[in-house]
Amino acid sequence: MKKSNLRFFSISLIVLLLITSSGIVVGSWYLRTLEDTVTAKFDGQKWRFPSKIYSDSYLLYAGMSLRTEDILEKLRRLGYHETKAAPDGKGEYRFQRSSGLLDIYLHDFNYPTETFKGVPIRISLQGNTVGKLQNVDSGEELFSLELEPELVTGLYETVWQERRLVKLTEVPPLLVRAILAIEDERFYRHFGVDPVALMRASWVNFRSGSVVQGGSTLTQQLVKNFFLGSERTISRKLKEAFMALIVERNYSKNEILENYLNEIYLGQKGSQGIYGIWEASQFYFSKPLTELSTGEMALLAGLIRGPNNYSPYRSVEAATKRRNVVLAKLVDDKIISPQQYDASVRETLPHRQLIKVTNDAPYYVDFLRRELAENYSNDVLTTEGLRIFTSLDLHLQKLAERSLSEGLKRLEAKYPALRRRGEEDSLEGAVVVIRPQTGEIKAMAGGRNYQKSQFNRVFQAKRQPGSIFKPFVYLAALMYGADNGRKFTAMTKVDDSPFTWEYDRQEWKPGNYNDEFFGTVTLRRGLEKSLNSATARIAREVGIRRVRDLAQRLGIQSSLPAVPSLSLGAAEVTPLEVAVAFSTLANNGVRTRPLTVKQVLDPEARVLEKRDVRVEKVVSAQMAFLINHLLKGVLDRGTADSARRAGFTRPAAGKTGTTNDYKDAWFVGYTPDLLTVVWVGFDNQSKLGLSGSQAALPIWTDFMMRATAGTPVTDFVPPPGIKFIDVDPISGQLATPSCTSVIREAFAEGDEPTLTCALHPGEQVQAPRFE
Repeated sequence: MKKSNLRFFSISLIVLLLITSSGIVVGSWYLRTLEDTVTAKFDGQKWRFPSKIYSDSYLLYAGMSLRTEDILEKLRRLGYHETKAAPDGKGEYRFQRSSGLLDIYLHDFNYPTETFKGVPIRISLQGNTVGKLQNVDSGEELFSLELEPELVTGLYETVWQERRLVKLTEVPPLLVRAILAIEDERFYRHFGVDPVALMRASWVNFRSGSVVQGGSTLTQQLVKNFFLGSERTISRKLKEAFMALIVERNYSKNEILENYLNEIYLGQKGSQGIYGIWEASQFYFSKPLTELSTGEMALLAGLIRGPNNYSPYRSVEAATKRRNVVLAKLVDDKIISPQQYDASVRETLPHRQLIKVTNDAPYYVDFLRRELAENYSNDVLTTEGLRIFTSLDLHLQKLAERSLSEGLKRLEAKYPALRRRGEEDSLEGAVVVIRPQTGEIKAMAGGRNYQKSQFNRVFQAKRQPGSIFKPFVYLAALMYGADNGRKFTAMTKVDDSPFTWEYDRQEWKPGNYNDEFFGTVTLRRGLEKSLNSATARIAREVGIRRVRDLAQRLGIQSSLPAVPSLSLGAAEVTPLEVAVAFSTLANNGVRTRPLTVKQVLDPEARVLEKRDVRVEKVVSAQMAFLINHLLKGVLDRGTADSARRAGFTRPAAGKTGTTNDYKDAWFVGYTPDLLTVVWVGFDNQSKLGLSGSQAALPIWTDFMMRATAGTPVTDFVPPPGIKFIDVDPISGQLATPSCTSVIREAFAEGDEPTLTCALHPGEQVQAPRFE
């Protein structure tokens, strides 16, 4: 061999060895990288579990008002399915319109305080009233019962994957065999890649000229779901095959199968993806895996190939055909008997309405997330599957959003100048609803459309409260009296005339609406008619610092300047602060902390956090009752009397609020059991030009009439030390038979009037009495 040829051969051999060595090194590095990726996933956190937010439970009791449409819609949202026969399984219901009987087989559910076992119950409806509740099994008549909390939304990053993990030993063997028969019948015989299936798929693809069929094993499907996308390319398939081999080398068949059963995608429920066979069993059949029939197991197995195409929610016909394909495979493979096959194909799939999980309280949820952020990071909330039980009442929430949206539309229709072309400066509003005794926030609408504006005006918008601040002035007067020692009662005479308040070398002159002044009026009339001059005079006598300090004790947290104009609401506060402060009055002077999060549970139902009702006595019950009694007059005779004309007849207290520049309109009103604040205005501080009674009160009235419909009528209960006396509303003295108008007024014992009416002389109408 010539030297040149030998040299060329040697160099070529060296190059070939270098290339081969490099290929081996690169290949080894690549395989090692893939193995690290696989083991990190399989040995680490495989899935992210969104935390779930639940509403409060729903209490049913004999005598309550209940529209049939409302309770049936509630049941559907909770995942109950209607049947024609009497319910014989959990999650079913039947309603017989002719008799008004509603039979429900309740779900099991774990509430933080106790575990409720599902039992069949019967509700007898008499028109729109619950007549009787009964446990069907025991025949026991029930005074009340609770429906489980409703899932509001999940806290997740990008995609909501809803799944509950199961062990392989918890899965019915027939379901496992059905899945393997239809998806990978050689699962226990191959090593991650099935050459037989690959050859079959290659031949089909070759004949079609494109990639139309895969020969993927169950292991490859799992690898694709865990690590790869859905693209059909040769490079992706090679990577999938390598990773499947690595998985099979490192993990047992049962480990792989268990992961697969928990990973597979099996349907969609709105924004909520259904993953894993446990979740699918609940979604499609409202059953645990152990209660599935042979036909139901076959359907779950058949769904894997195309969950949205074969979903019975989409097409019962397509789902039935797919189920029967699986059943035919099972009987051919002698996994089930011909008799089981015949019985299963005769099973009919019911037509069911898909109730999607949508966030029906987005403003509330945003506020809730801020509350949760105090103790839980975003990563914890989106990965650890916490269950968060709240005070949210979805019925009240929907009513609040509806009343706000429709109320603003009515205002724009009635006052065309309120319509704005751009969405950024459209008319806006906010509603917040609180249970005074507990501080529970039952509903929150931070704007008219969350999709257009996520700005939550309930707690993020600081606006001038205007006249709704005045009750704090009147309460301070009742509590402290004037600096000169003069006491105030509801019948104390105050001067409603122009004046100048001098302070810190400055002057302030309050004016009344339309510059109309009424001279000498009672304290009650000054509040009922929201008279600026009378209110400012009272504040000057009592001391503006006392007024400010009292407002903050009641629940106003924003900084309040101790200046005369504060008496008329010239400061900035949020609707939530207003709600808390007036809740204190509604709750007999006891301030409660706003409560949204009630309990937080981990996936194993262990309580991580329990937020109790927190209370503090800040005003005596007597003083709270007196101001509530005065504020009842605002609805009965004052600036909010249009609520009565609209049909709201319940005992309630409230106050309209209008700022001097007409940029903000408010109404806060409450019964002893429910308080609602409404604000209306423009985000850009444009002039609204309407009073609280014109803009906010109609929305409040509409909401409260719907929210309280059918609930027991309650009134504010006077505490010991309160005395009721009939008085003349003009003179403020004891009424006589000659008085043309008489009201029953409340006084702290010892502060009641002693003289008979000088305007209408005569004997006293009746002796004072305690209530």
